[in-house]
Amino acid sequence: MEEFRSSSYAETEAEQVADSGAVLTAANGKDPEPRWFRFRRHELWTYFGPAFVASVAYIDPGNFATNIEGGSRFGYRLLWVLLWSNAMAILVQYLSAKLGIVTGLTLPQNCRKHFSRPMTIFLWLAAEVSAISTDLAEFLGAALGLYLLAGPAMLAHGWTRTETMFAAALVSAVAVFLILALDLAGYQWLEWGIMAFVGVIGLCYGFEVFLVHPDWKLAAYRTLLPTLDPKNLHASIYVAVSMLGATVMPHVIYLHSALVQPRVAELKKKPLVAGFSRRRKYLRFELIDVFVAMNGAWLINSAMILMAAVAFSHLPNPVTTIEQAHETLGPLLGPVSAVIFAVALLCSGLSSSTVGVMAGQVIIEGFLDIKFSIFLRRLITIIPALIVIGVGLDPLRILILSQVILSFTLPFALIPLLILTNRHSVMDTFVSARRTRIAGWVTVGIILTLNVVLLEQMAFGG
Repeated sequence: MEEFRSSSYAETEAEQVADSGAVLTAANGKDPEPRWFRFRRHELWTYFGPAFVASVAYIDPGNFATNIEGGSRFGYRLLWVLLWSNAMAILVQYLSAKLGIVTGLTLPQNCRKHFSRPMTIFLWLAAEVSAISTDLAEFLGAALGLYLLAGPAMLAHGWTRTETMFAAALVSAVAVFLILALDLAGYQWLEWGIMAFVGVIGLCYGFEVFLVHPDWKLAAYRTLLPTLDPKNLHASIYVAVSMLGATVMPHVIYLHSALVQPRVAELKKKPLVAGFSRRRKYLRFELIDVFVAMNGAWLINSAMILMAAVAFSHLPNPVTTIEQAHETLGPLLGPVSAVIFAVALLCSGLSSSTVGVMAGQVIIEGFLDIKFSIFLRRLITIIPALIVIGVGLDPLRILILSQVILSFTLPFALIPLLILTNRHSVMDTFVSARRTRIAGWVTVGIILTLNVVLLEQMAFGG
């Protein structure tokens, strides 16, 4: 992945003057943007991409499992969880992008620069654990999606389930290598590829929702009004916390600050305009990128719950696994529905696995200041997945275990992000406003509290 390195948060002395001029002009009630910028809104589209890549983490196979269980057990009741978790995701992902745009460095690079060596090593180890466990789970999700599509035919020809999953994993590995190779043609080609996968997932779930004909008024009511199931309070809390606890994924917090770097480098090559900041321009564009991408992921997640609520909630036993959902959809809505579901899962697994590898590269390069091939990273992380499948472990259990590991490692991404974006010495005039600081720490407090509750319930058999 192309990176832009800077020895300081300041681009140039002239850029600092431009930033200050923009602030003063805006404070006087005048538009600091030059005329040529105001009439080139089509340029916004060229800045779309980083947030869409990050949004893949919000529609990964782990989200499939929690959303299906939430809709199957409690119908529309937990839709509000997705709304609030999406608001948190928008804030966190924008802060990550903002740090990268303002400093010209990724979050791991900023940690290495501003924290002590022992703290940097500790944060790197925590980040590696999160990246490896995430990549393992999402790679297994891709293999499971391919297994659901091709597995029945292979099983009919005498293959065992383990052999079929192993073959699916090998094919998935090749597919991820091909997706990563898009970056060789330019960073935007890789972004477009990931955005295409997100689009396919959205279309698949749009089709599923069309088939089930949900009650839109009840869905809107449950989205806006937070409620839990009074008849099964403990279970509804557990599922709600599972959905919220997996909302902000640590690996894309690191990654988003890196995804903006190619455009930061391009902006630095453009001429300065008096009273106008290039970085402020990019921040405006990236805020729109984050808003559109995160809300797109929210709609897809909501569609998962709607589909599960209508198709599964009336069944005598709740559908709690991805394979159960696939097996149940065919008889209920027709074989096409089951195929569409498997296609969406495959796209989710392939895209999220690709993003996981990218995050792993950003982490090891940023914290340790070394160059590391993204293809070597993919090759290394394939081995644990193949071992898990080869010895016959249940991929769904590995998915659940990965969520527990991420709950432990999440604070080590969120807290450094907030500390850095709240420091004037790091962000200069771009330091977070007081309301943003409060919102950030409240968000972290909520996420960490819910993760603790989730882990406690898992530990005691919740």
